[in-house]
Amino acid sequence: MTHPAPGARRTPGPAKHRPPLPVRDGLNPTRLVLPHDPEVVVRFPFALDYLLDRFRGDADRLLEKLALGEIVTGHGEPLTPTTPYEPRGFLYLYRDPPAHEDRIPFEPEVLHRDENLLVVDKPHFLATMPRGRWVRETALVRLRVALDLPELSPAHRLDRGTAGVLVFTVRPEVRGAYQEAFARRKVRKVYEAVAPLPSSGAVLPSGSLPPSGDTLPSGGTRPDGARVALGEPVTLRSRIVKRRGVTRAEEVPGEPNAESLIILTATDEARGLGLYRLEPHTGKTHQLRLHMASLGLPILHDPFWPDLRDTDPDDFDRPLQLLSRSLELTDPLSGRTRRFESRRTLSEWTHRSPG
Repeated sequence: MTHPAPGARRTPGPAKHRPPLPVRDGLNPTRLVLPHDPEVVVRFPFALDYLLDRFRGDADRLLEKLALGEIVTGHGEPLTPTTPYEPRGFLYLYRDPPAHEDRIPFEPEVLHRDENLLVVDKPHFLATMPRGRWVRETALVRLRVALDLPELSPAHRLDRGTAGVLVFTVRPEVRGAYQEAFARRKVRKVYEAVAPLPSSGAVLPSGSLPPSGDTLPSGGTRPDGARVALGEPVTLRSRIVKRRGVTRAEEVPGEPNAESLIILTATDEARGLGLYRLEPHTGKTHQLRLHMASLGLPILHDPFWPDLRDTDPDDFDRPLQLLSRSLELTDPLSGRTRRFESRRTLSEWTHRSPG
């Protein structure tokens, strides 16, 4: 497989196969794949029978959707009681969102909009896209509805607790080019965080964190030689894994797959806090939060480190002190350098951000 040379311009490619049902109320239809299993094929000659068996608790609601023509095949044809079961075939339908979602009382602010991109300043507590209990109360769904942009799609993600610059693509034809730029690390991201100041103290074992509930050491030092001091860049490399069903990512022994640059840029000695500039060179889940915690400098109001805390309901007065300050990339379509900067501030830091 060949890739365009660095700096080369790309033209928008063809959009991937679009679902036969459109986006509705900001939500994509769900795609179900019919299993290629001989036993299933024998048991269910008709696709509807399989669907009703698999989702027995929702059978009445599925029949309502069927009557409304809201379940269709991959060919775009409405499902009927006699539609044959097609192994590896697709069914599309709209899933019902949660009956109730707590309102997140903050809005994403538009920083930039053109025919290809929408760049917003995401607030804390608003998820990037539907996941788990959050469906409507997400940046993607809100923006699709408010701006009438049904094809809007995130080019990357920010954790729900992280605020700042977030990029979306407007048209399916350009989605792949921008998502590839993020996936191939062609984007420079700069974050800011408020965390404790470095001080002398115990040192963590290399490449590990203590179990939840244990006290993290202070100091901003690791045995691999990384030490945080005012104005001195520190690069941390470690192996981070996120296991399915486990809330937090973790550092494990092995070949590093995550790298972060950390700089203490300003200090508040009276409060024992520092303002840190963070540049992730990779994009692992919880990477910056975990690397700061591994230095004994957990980001202020982080519900995951040093201890895993219950955050339901949200405490809107104590947002995670992590902000996606700026994002810079060479536009894969025009070849121009583009830079976007957040207008938000971290509530625990009153000074103007550096640079």
